[in-house]
Amino acid sequence: MELRQALQEKIDNLNKPKGSLGRLEELAFQIGMIQQTLSPTLSHPVHLLFGADHGIEREGVSVSPRCITWQQMVNFTRGGGGVNMFCRQHGFDLRLIDVGVDYDLSAYPQILNRKITPHGTANFRYEPAMTEEEMERALAVGREQVDAAAAAGCRIISIGEMGIANTSPSSIWMSLLLDLPLERCVGAGAGLNSEGIQHKLRILQESVALAQKQAALSSSGEPGERLRFLLRYFGGFEMVAAVGAMIHAAEWRMVVLVDGFIMSACALMASRLMPSFMDFAIFCHSGDESGHQLMLDRMGAKPLLHLGLRLGEGTGALCAYPLIDSAVRMLNEMGNFDDNEITKYF
Repeated sequence: MELRQALQEKIDNLNKPKGSLGRLEELAFQIGMIQQTLSPTLSHPVHLLFGADHGIEREGVSVSPRCITWQQMVNFTRGGGGVNMFCRQHGFDLRLIDVGVDYDLSAYPQILNRKITPHGTANFRYEPAMTEEEMERALAVGREQVDAAAAAGCRIISIGEMGIANTSPSSIWMSLLLDLPLERCVGAGAGLNSEGIQHKLRILQESVALAQKQAALSSSGEPGERLRFLLRYFGGFEMVAAVGAMIHAAEWRMVVLVDGFIMSACALMASRLMPSFMDFAIFCHSGDESGHQLMLDRMGAKPLLHLGLRLGEGTGALCAYPLIDSAVRMLNEMGNFDDNEITKYF
């Protein structure tokens, strides 16, 4: 019997009405297929948190200054962040990776130094955020961190980010990859007022227009080339590293937990570069950032939670972990009708 059929029969034969555990049954099936087993495990969960700064922050597109990036990275080393609390609560190994924070973090050995540049990306209002070589290095950092997690026995991974202004590149990726007007994709980020949102929208529209003038976003050429262009022209180092990590985690057949707006944009990019990626992704949280639910709908993704979170860091993914744990426990620990001598009543 093929695994798909055997897995569904195992779920249906648990001592409960068929389908009565709803999304938990869907999750159990997905995780069983990811791991290619009737008895999946969630061993050694790892949370990767990539940090970097963005040149576009210089244009006033965020209510928060860039110094918040390095200050929060330092805070994470002291255990004081939301991500620290949730990692402790759910037993995740937290790994902090600096891929381009505009600050010298060498005094904090808990933060892995993988800086692509010392000050973050260039300002994509005027030029590409990164070069081809920088993009490749960021992708490689993501792959490296997944390999390290796999070596430690990780079967489930979540990915978070710290990078002031990273809703801006996320909005552009959403707009261009889903063929949506930019105004439907741009929101308040960390708390812009209506005037600030309009300023942000104008800056991003100008940035996209410049790229289009260079003919780099034309429909001609290979689709893969266009995707790589979008990756490097607008992406942040932490976002490109996350894309690399997502794709490589799928290659390792890990369960990949996807957080809020920024990580959903990264998952969108990963799914275009590797269409099978969606089979490995569990979308954990729909936040209040404008356009996030629309993005998820267009991707065919059903988030597990809607808690109004907009912290980033991967906190929404971590909050959803108990539901995923319950789905796996259901598959492995619930009795079935045959073993428990219960009449099948459906």
